[in-house]
Amino acid sequence: MTSQTAPTGSSPGNAPRNIPTEDQIRRAPKVLLHDHLDGGLRPETVVELAHEAGYTQLPDTDPDKLGLWFREAADSGSLERYLETFSHTVGVMQNRDALVRVARECAEDLAEDGVVYAEVRYAPEQHLDGGLSLEEVVEAVNEGFRQGERLARESGRRIRVGALLTAMRHAARSLEIAELANRYRDFGVVGFDIAGAEAGHPPTRHLDAFEYLKRENNHFTIHAGEAFGLPSIWQALQWCGADRLGHGVRIIDDIEVGEDGSVRLGRLASYVRDKRIPLELCPSSNLQTGAAASYAEHPIGLLRRLHFRATVNTDNRLMSHTSMSREFEHLVEAFGYTLDDLQWFSVNAMKSAFIPFDERLAMINDVVKPGYAELKSEWLFRETASTSGSSGSEK
Repeated sequence: MTSQTAPTGSSPGNAPRNIPTEDQIRRAPKVLLHDHLDGGLRPETVVELAHEAGYTQLPDTDPDKLGLWFREAADSGSLERYLETFSHTVGVMQNRDALVRVARECAEDLAEDGVVYAEVRYAPEQHLDGGLSLEEVVEAVNEGFRQGERLARESGRRIRVGALLTAMRHAARSLEIAELANRYRDFGVVGFDIAGAEAGHPPTRHLDAFEYLKRENNHFTIHAGEAFGLPSIWQALQWCGADRLGHGVRIIDDIEVGEDGSVRLGRLASYVRDKRIPLELCPSSNLQTGAAASYAEHPIGLLRRLHFRATVNTDNRLMSHTSMSREFEHLVEAFGYTLDDLQWFSVNAMKSAFIPFDERLAMINDVVKPGYAELKSEWLFRETASTSGSSGSEK
């Protein structure tokens, strides 16, 4: 076990705390690693696609009321209702045109929110009911992402989107999906993932897929440590060899905080921090699933102070009624985070992306850091202007 006293703040010495405004948060260059394509549709798109496909199972066809239904169902505390939300989004994503549109709008929406790099995941096996092949699903989504990137660029914004192919952990197609991800690794797919209920479906059931990807020198993340806890994290890392942890929030169960503020890390928590294993933390989603009672009590506060490789993510933008800007706004309000903190999270995420090192470095040095530097200069000039004024008589 290792013990230490947690740092108390992120601003050195007596430096003023550059708390960002909502507008600055929106304009800040953000990096997103954990976002589900079928969890981020626009409500009006769901309605229109349902009409085009003859899908009649929606609980409401008014976009505003449907959006509210998605949020309330996700907030209900009922797993059955939460899963029902995805049956509707997936239900309208069963043909090529629908997949292209959803992916295009995903890229546009993220760019509009100031996201400059995103890895968006989806399960190709869930989009075959309309007769598409796995390859046709991947090619349709890739085309949509490229269209969205071009449209964002035409509107003066920049974003790069990579796809993560997800296998469902309760199914038996993980090796097939891993092979699919490897075939498209030079055509927009940057890695692999498994998702679905953790309890009863350990990642070790999919060892053949992970062993295959390691032999191919490919990247993968694993949903682990969201609901099931430390055993899921341990298996994902020590048995399967995950590059990142999807959520990983339950690593907090291996950290003890004393009444005097001292912190003791268990061996698994120490390993995760020492090895700089990225945690794809999703605060709003974690509140919905009960991993935290409030933003102020979310483990991200302690994990950031202890310098884990913490990242901030949206998970399901529709169900959580969120965006990267909203996630950052909640954290700024809960923890008093500054532009320096938001940059720290963004650089962490970019360091952890599944694209080549030189491209990650270029994004950090040429996009992320300059973007935050500009925002900090705005704050500096604003503060200077507000404190200068005419304190003496003019000569």
